[in-house]
Amino acid sequence: MAKKLPKTDVVIVGVGWAGGIIAAELTKSGLNVVGLERGRERKTEDYFMVHDELRYGVRYDLMQDLSKETVTFRSSEKIRALPMRQYGSFLLGDGLGGSGVHWNGQTFRFLPYDFEIRSKTIERYGKNKIPDGMTIQDWGITYDQIEPYYDKFEKTAGISGEPNPLGGKRSSPYPTPPMKKSPAMQMFVDSAKKLNLHPYMQPSANLSEQYTNPDGISRAACQYCGYCERFGCEYGAKADPVVTVIPVAKKSGKFEIRTHSQVRRILHNGSKATGVLYTDVTTGEEIEQPADIVVVTSYVFNNVRLLLMSGIGKPYNPATGTGVIGRNYAYQVIKGNAVGFFEKQQFNNFAGAGALGVNLDDYNGDNFDHSDLKFLHGGSISISQTGQRPILNNPIPGGTATWGAEFKTNSLKYANRVISVGGQGSSMSFKHHYLDLDPTYKDAYGDPLMRLTFDFEEQDRELAVFLASKSAEILKEMGADRVDPLKELGPYDIVTYQSTHNTGGVIMGSKPETSAVNTFSQMWDYDNLFVVGASSFPQNAGYNPTGTVGALAYRAAEGILTYRQKGGSLV
Repeated sequence: MAKKLPKTDVVIVGVGWAGGIIAAELTKSGLNVVGLERGRERKTEDYFMVHDELRYGVRYDLMQDLSKETVTFRSSEKIRALPMRQYGSFLLGDGLGGSGVHWNGQTFRFLPYDFEIRSKTIERYGKNKIPDGMTIQDWGITYDQIEPYYDKFEKTAGISGEPNPLGGKRSSPYPTPPMKKSPAMQMFVDSAKKLNLHPYMQPSANLSEQYTNPDGISRAACQYCGYCERFGCEYGAKADPVVTVIPVAKKSGKFEIRTHSQVRRILHNGSKATGVLYTDVTTGEEIEQPADIVVVTSYVFNNVRLLLMSGIGKPYNPATGTGVIGRNYAYQVIKGNAVGFFEKQQFNNFAGAGALGVNLDDYNGDNFDHSDLKFLHGGSISISQTGQRPILNNPIPGGTATWGAEFKTNSLKYANRVISVGGQGSSMSFKHHYLDLDPTYKDAYGDPLMRLTFDFEEQDRELAVFLASKSAEILKEMGADRVDPLKELGPYDIVTYQSTHNTGGVIMGSKPETSAVNTFSQMWDYDNLFVVGASSFPQNAGYNPTGTVGALAYRAAEGILTYRQKGGSLV
């Protein structure tokens, strides 16, 4: 028998970026909020003087314990899914702040085209441009409608940047100036402009200067130490939930965080959520937390899994294309890159920051003509200087022996003579890419694991090679003596790291037949249940998702406050 606690106004499942933002906004408005986080407490002091690449970069200290909970994977329904036993393609964060602690800090706004992709594609190219089986759809919200929430998130996080010349209109400039431009980045800018492209400094959550946000949270400037991705920031210079929004919620006195709390079910009665059931992982005790409003803000896989295990929403059926929970899983095409080797020039590749780089969007979205191309959308192309840490970086030209004298010679020679230019490609949704509960494998609590069915399509292969060829052109203009571009994209590989940009499964839209939540992240069938995160994306754009997740969280918070006053559906 589960222990039943007193009811609270709002219970939040997962306290990362989305959960932290919503907790801050709701408590500022006087609501009592309980935040349930399955991992441990985190604070900036945990990372003081801990530049430990082995612990964090190789042994994944900030990540979820795969021996207790993981996902299963298969490339098609013809193959039996097997559990992911070691980290590879993506990294699942764990603990207070979630993946918002170990991210790089690249904070883009999606293009206006991204939010109306289906209608805009048909308008320009006709319906036949969308191949059979591709299930892209409009979000139900436009860029102009979501822009104010982008602006709010950027001001909270103190994003450093400059306007994207090919992006949507902005209501205000970035709150802090762009980061420093390294010599390699300047070479990229000069070469891109010679090719009539439009480079701009990447928008960065690594602060370019000391900053105090609208909530009064002050943070120091980035030190360019190169320990961002897979690491917590010892300076608090990298915006994460633990140093931005969570302190605001705590200060209100109306936010209670319970760590080590594994939420296993959303409780519901009829068309209302009534609370959640969770296990205290330190004692094994089952606890029921009633609430007037339930907000699910955990990682993509857990958002979908929790709804399916709770019997909320109609599960997606790939055979018929009906149902919405698990629909339109999408990833990212990261492998459209080229590597340039320089014989005479050297670069300080060891220095950097997670979001230090220059980007261009000439080949992103629908900024270029797709009439004669075998793919839709595109991707951003960038040069990034994240800091080449010694254990995980050993660049050598293609064709070099992987051991022996030649390997050693080239490893030393090219350690600081290599520049990578790469494309971050979009991921279009397909009917046969989806998430569901695995019928065989279970987690440490006896609940079914999330099953991922996905593979790269012809769309992805064409896009990757296209972006790699454009990246190679820029490197040649930069003066690289040798350029090794991607020649072919093989099958999706869950073993090799690519990105943690999993999306979809609880997608946003304008009607309940093809979406799970409305544009305020409110479930169509349960008006007091909100599901927020990249699980809302109907397909993925050519950017990192966090900026859009932050914007959706601010819009959801606004919707929750409206619902609290008026009730009912928000659209």
